[in-house]
Amino acid sequence: MPDTDNNDHHRQFLRHFTTHEPAVRAFVRRLVPSRADADDILQEVSIVLWKKFGEFRSDGDFKAWAFGIARFKVLSWLRDRGRDRLVLDSDVVALIAEESQNVEPHLERQRIALETCFEKMRTEERDLLVRAYERNARIHEVALTSGRSVGGFYQWLHRMRKLLMDCITRALAEQPS
Repeated sequence: MPDTDNNDHHRQFLRHFTTHEPAVRAFVRRLVPSRADADDILQEVSIVLWKKFGEFRSDGDFKAWAFGIARFKVLSWLRDRGRDRLVLDSDVVALIAEESQNVEPHLERQRIALETCFEKMRTEERDLLVRAYERNARIHEVALTSGRSVGGFYQWLHRMRKLLMDCITRALAEQPS
């Protein structure tokens, strides 16, 4: 394969993968018990997607293809951990995976609406919300750095979530289903 073809192939894969990675990550996350497990599985999924990208039809649905590979990787992960009491039976996971794929278009619209509404917020508000929801965030520390009491910060968080929810609801109502 000439170098330009290889670069084009690489660009096409990255375009598809970066577009659909949040949805694939969410799909895997719904099927396994922890974020760390989902991260490990997503790494394996991305490797398989890259290795098999040459078999992907250019007119195909990359997200559906990625979901299929992710589903098999999750089932494989479950099989390997079958003795763990925290792991769901593969039949249950298959049902959850099927339902997850069915609701994915709605979830995608919600993600887009959230991103749009989040971008409409003032930078200071966005930054503070991100800090409040970071892994291992301590609300009392975030509250103090924001200049609010802990109680006042929780009230502010409630207002921000309500504003975001109202914006998302309006955005979804304006979108065709």
